[in-house]
Amino acid sequence: MAPKAPTKKKVAPTPAHAKKAAAPAKLVNPLYEKRPKVFGLGGAPPPKTDLHRFVKWPKYVRLQRQKRVLAMRLKVPPAINQFVTKSLDKNAAETLFKLMLKYRPEDKAQKKERLAAEAEARAAGKEADKKKPIVVKFGINHITQLIESGKASMVVIAHDVDPIELVVWLPALCKKMGVPYAIVKGKARLGAVVHQKTATALCLTSVKNEDQREFAKLVDTFKANFNDGKRVNWGGHILGPKSQHKQAKRERAIAAEAAQRASVV
Repeated sequence: MAPKAPTKKKVAPTPAHAKKAAAPAKLVNPLYEKRPKVFGLGGAPPPKTDLHRFVKWPKYVRLQRQKRVLAMRLKVPPAINQFVTKSLDKNAAETLFKLMLKYRPEDKAQKKERLAAEAEARAAGKEADKKKPIVVKFGINHITQLIESGKASMVVIAHDVDPIELVVWLPALCKKMGVPYAIVKGKARLGAVVHQKTATALCLTSVKNEDQREFAKLVDTFKANFNDGKRVNWGGHILGPKSQHKQAKRERAIAAEAAQRASVV
C-alpha cells in the first residue's frame, strides 16, 4: 500500500483580508419606482439655471451700465469727481432733511386755502396777514441769484444731476462767495422737500430762532467737509479685470528680467 501524500493545512486569513459582512439589503418600497431623468432631446426639461448673462436687457439698462463702466475707465476731473466720491454722511443728512422739512414751501392745496382766507378777510374789511414765511428755495437760477447777492445761508446740491454741467460750477461759486454747501445723495430726495419730482439744488436763507443751534452745527459740518475740506483729486482710470491681469503679468515679466540682469552683473 502506497504511502499517503502529505496534505497542506489551510492557514486562517489575516483580519485585514477577511471578508466583510455584507451590508443588509436596503428596503425598497414597491409603490415608488425609481425613474431617473434623461435630459436629452425629447426628454425631461433641463433644471433651472441662472440665465442672467443671456438676458437681452432693455436699451436704457444697457446704456446705464455702459455709462457706469465708461465713467470708471476714463479719467474724471476733480470738479466732476467730487460728485462721485464726496457726499454728506448719513447722520448729518438725516438732520439736514429733518430741518428742511420744517421749512417746506406750500403746496397747491395750502396756497388755495391761504388765498381763500385772504379773500374772506378783505371781504370782511380786515387787513390780510401777508408776512413772508421762511421757506426752502429751489430752482437753479433762483439759487444762483441768492448766492451772488449774498442772501443764501446754506446750499444743498444733488449728486446725481444729469447732465452734470447744470451744477458742476455751483461748488466753486459757493466757495468763492463763502456760502456753506454740501453734496447729498438723491435729486428725488431733494425734490420731495419742495413738492417736485426732482430738484438739482436747495437753499436756505434763514431759519427760526429755535432752529439756530441745529443750523449752526450743520454749517460747521458743511464748512469742514466741503468748503474748507481737502482738495479733490482726479478720479476714474480704473482698468477692467482683463487689463489688470495683463498689466500685472507685464510688471512681473519686467521684474524678472531686471532680477536676471542683476544676477548676471
